[in-house]
Amino acid sequence: MAEYESHEYDVLVIGAGGAGLSAAIEASAAGVSVGVVCKSLLGKAHTVMAEGGIAASLATVDDRDSWKVHFADTMRGGQYLNNWRMAELHAKEAPDRVRELEAYGALFDRTAEGRILQRNFGGHKYPRLAHVGDRTGLEMIRTLQDHGIHQGMQVYMEHTVLSLLKREGRVVGAFGYERERGRFHLWQAGAVVLATGGIGKAFRITSNSWEYSGDGHALAYHAGADLIGMEFVQFHPTGMVWPPSVRGILVTEGVRGEGGILMNKDRRRFMFDDIPDLYKNQTADNPEEGWRYTQGDKEARRPPELLTRDHVARCIMREIRQGRGSPHGGVFLDIAWIREKLPNAAEHIRKKLPSMYHQFMELAGIDITQEAMEVGPTTHYVMGGIRVDADTQMSTVPGLFAAGECASGLHGANRLGGNSLSDLLVFGKRAGHYAAVRSQEFPVGPSDSGQLEKVIQEALAPFERESDGEGAYQIQHELQDCMQDRVGIVRRQEEMEQAVKTIQELRQRASRVRVTGNREYNPGWHTAMDLDSLLTVSEAVARAGIERKESRGAHFRADCPDKDEAMGKVTMVVRKGTDSTMQIEQQAVPAMPDELQQIIKEMQ
Repeated sequence: MAEYESHEYDVLVIGAGGAGLSAAIEASAAGVSVGVVCKSLLGKAHTVMAEGGIAASLATVDDRDSWKVHFADTMRGGQYLNNWRMAELHAKEAPDRVRELEAYGALFDRTAEGRILQRNFGGHKYPRLAHVGDRTGLEMIRTLQDHGIHQGMQVYMEHTVLSLLKREGRVVGAFGYERERGRFHLWQAGAVVLATGGIGKAFRITSNSWEYSGDGHALAYHAGADLIGMEFVQFHPTGMVWPPSVRGILVTEGVRGEGGILMNKDRRRFMFDDIPDLYKNQTADNPEEGWRYTQGDKEARRPPELLTRDHVARCIMREIRQGRGSPHGGVFLDIAWIREKLPNAAEHIRKKLPSMYHQFMELAGIDITQEAMEVGPTTHYVMGGIRVDADTQMSTVPGLFAAGECASGLHGANRLGGNSLSDLLVFGKRAGHYAAVRSQEFPVGPSDSGQLEKVIQEALAPFERESDGEGAYQIQHELQDCMQDRVGIVRRQEEMEQAVKTIQELRQRASRVRVTGNREYNPGWHTAMDLDSLLTVSEAVARAGIERKESRGAHFRADCPDKDEAMGKVTMVVRKGTDSTMQIEQQAVPAMPDELQQIIKEMQ
């Protein structure tokens, strides 16, 4: 068996984004030893790309806001498939987590009175996003990292985890390798927290960074944990579409929150054409009212550009498919028009949206203070993930916790913008706390050498195959094309069934992948190691999509375009069968307590 380096910690955190750092900080504060493994460099987590803000009912801009309104907005946006307890905890605790982040040193934008400034965002009734220009995720990571590194945690940068280790039915550690040199590492722990983010690299067009290959989802699945809601993949309405080299890069919802409007090639504002009944009483029916809302008029209703992301993305796709798109296959997003309303519009845009101004100027040669952007939907977020207990964040496998995007429950069928960052803070902290408690009840013990040998053999197998073996890149590219074309924004039964067949064929090919060279500095090997995760999450998305024969939230089926009342009461559970095949089961969504149902009725 190949050599490996061994480490022991009470709590092992896999991932160093907002959720991972929050978990590590909280576990360290409990006095236990903490190891953090991250696939990239510390500070480079995908959280830095979350631009708009952190959703929390601080009520610093509009005193009508409260946790109850935030809770109702989250449940409505998630089409009531949310875990109601997670939505309740999130709404109640988010304000304290923002204030805690501020105490750590985060420098939020301020009102004239010096309070934390909050902006409008899609699906939120009131201005609720605490922000730092349009670089909020970067400020969050900077702050958590600067605070966290003084807590005594040990960080392993540029390491990939290949497998979770179990003993007597519980998770007791993880095994992986150092990406630079290819050396193996064993991390033994009393509890493990997964905070690995999303699955966006399973699709061709995505706002996600290279790390988002579904590692946490797949690690948990292979360890026996339940995945839920995997059919719900969020396509952010506004990603860059030109030039091709930057296609998919996120254009923050903050542009629309500051007054940006969506137009087709005829320069017609098409979002007024289709306002869902569920939101009609909260949505402006004319442009002037929508503008007043963005400027803080409490009597105005929000513009239709700030409807939920699933709806806005589908409206954009309708315009494109019906021949009313922009020259490069998107639509126009225009913030420059506010010069008709504000005398210092250009300065205002550069102050409020500095990253967007720089991004378009540098990457597309467009001055957003003077001309419209071309945008289109991009794979952005997965609402589905590891099933966790709402209070503790422990998965269905003892000793294994999850938080952030790789966990599931809070967002239901569709996530509201800004809820992701508060999700990281609220449930990252909870995961870290309960993982620390668990680790003291079940201290570190020896690992099974048989498990280790199996993982090592599978990791080294690509180097030992014959010369006719295939390269990993081609398989990854074909998978991305398959998911983009057959399991994308608009889905159909036969296309998703074909996707499952293609995924199974690609898995067979992946089992024969060959890697040349050695383990040092070998990106081909890294890609080969990512394939199982990408194939696993892709199959889960497609199979869950086939099972949900309705359209709800981010899951839209052209062959089942309406909601099914019965399907609105079940969640799709994905787990690994005893024969290693993927199993799908429908389970009832737990009933919401009467007092929370009453809150939703009051907030309609």
